[in-house]
Amino acid sequence: QEQVVESGGGLVEAGGSLRLSCVASPRSLSIADMAWSRQAPGKEREFVARINWISGGTNYADDVKGRFTIYKDNNKNTVFLDMQSLNPEDTDIYYCNAKPIFDREIWGQGTQVTVSS
Repeated sequence: QEQVVESGGGLVEAGGSLRLSCVASPRSLSIADMAWSRQAPGKEREFVARINWISGGTNYADDVKGRFTIYKDNNKNTVFLDMQSLNPEDTDIYYCNAKPIFDREIWGQGTQVTVSS
């Protein structure tokens, strides 16, 4: 069964940092790219960052550029999101998705990130 599982969320003070992880399975999954999005209650899900699985090319939402870094471990089908200089506006549920080359996107269940002021 194809799936992605996020981990690493939690509670952090403003100015702090967190690292999120996301593992895509099965290992044989042919991934085109993986990405992170986030969503607050009552709001639409918004894009955060994406990484191309072959080239390693990345792109970011404007409000996280310079603070968040997305990177990957191809051998483990894992993508990471390093989040620095967090502020209360970053409080959201963070979702990972994997885009297989020949299939639809696979979304995880999300991990809660809470930044206290």
